[in-house]
Amino acid sequence: MPDTTNMDQETAKSLFIEGGTFIFLNVPEGTEFGIDMKSWNTGERFRGVKMIPPGLHYIFYSNVDKLGDTAPRIGFFHYFHKGEVLVKKWDKETEDISLDQVSEHEVAGLTNSLFALDKFLGPYPYDILEKWESLTSHLTVELTKVLIPESGKVRSALELISKEIDKSIGNVGDGPSTSKHCKRGRINSQEDKEDDLLPDLIPVSGTELRVTKLPERGYPEGATAAEITQHHLDSSYVLEVMVKSYKNQNDFIGELQFCYVCFLVGHSLEAFEHWKKLIGLLCSCETGIKKFRGVYDAFITVLEVQIQEIPEEFLADIVSNNNYVYAKLRNFFRAVIESDVDGRLKSKAERFKKKLSELYTWDFSHLMSEDEDDAPVVVELDEVNMV
Repeated sequence: MPDTTNMDQETAKSLFIEGGTFIFLNVPEGTEFGIDMKSWNTGERFRGVKMIPPGLHYIFYSNVDKLGDTAPRIGFFHYFHKGEVLVKKWDKETEDISLDQVSEHEVAGLTNSLFALDKFLGPYPYDILEKWESLTSHLTVELTKVLIPESGKVRSALELISKEIDKSIGNVGDGPSTSKHCKRGRINSQEDKEDDLLPDLIPVSGTELRVTKLPERGYPEGATAAEITQHHLDSSYVLEVMVKSYKNQNDFIGELQFCYVCFLVGHSLEAFEHWKKLIGLLCSCETGIKKFRGVYDAFITVLEVQIQEIPEEFLADIVSNNNYVYAKLRNFFRAVIESDVDGRLKSKAERFKKKLSELYTWDFSHLMSEDEDDAPVVVELDEVNMV
């Protein structure tokens, strides 16, 4: 892996020509700017980044005001082809990338002047490339296009609007009211009454992530009471529905990586919540482990990298509060032990378990003893008839 701080002239020239270039014009001095997992505050001479390895990358930025306060982070994915030059301009009014397209004539002029611009371009930080590639190993360009907001930008702070206002401007179809108490059919508790006093906010159309929604029902239509109980114990049916919705099985892992990157680098709590849901689903299956062995093989590899990159305060939050990831992984390791999947995958899961215990002193002993929170949900026949 080339080190840009101690690089010979020939190597640097080759990477400059073959790598991508992101030219970012009119960016205010002091703006927070980053690519993949590295960020800086721009200087007066900043005009962008050079020597970007061909492939998928995440560019992000935050406006910084005169008092040093940093605005919420905004970012976007872009696949850089060999030698590609991408040009964007800063809009002072919106404090964001300008929506106006840079003319082909201007792009051609800047491309022809790349060597003159060299001293104004920062080199891509190659020390993070291997880590970045491991975090995006299953995230394809096609899948990224499906998952990103329609606006093309991932925002750490979603812009919210009242559902009633959104409806009045035509973004919500006419029909019965969708307020919280109407959805439930009646107000049946003090909590419901308090909820109805809160504004019903939704993301501004086109700004939310287009992640794959988990099925609302965790069992097939027409399932018996006994079958519903079984599906509560083993979420493999939900996993199968999800996997079938993708073009390729490993796109499930690609979406897991997409959400993680949007959270880790893009600071999106929306992405973090969906990442947790996907983790929870994968850790709640038993028969699905064998049926989707390739997905689980990739899951262990990917999650091992992700957990090591989670910020320290995030890990502390997991351990001190609800132990979500730890608790779900206990379920997962228990399911692997009980499944009839091959020994190779079981050994891989065992190595992962030992590594987690060494890194974070997480206790995975007594896996076969059932916690109260993990007790099975039994569906009574009367309950099914009421639905």
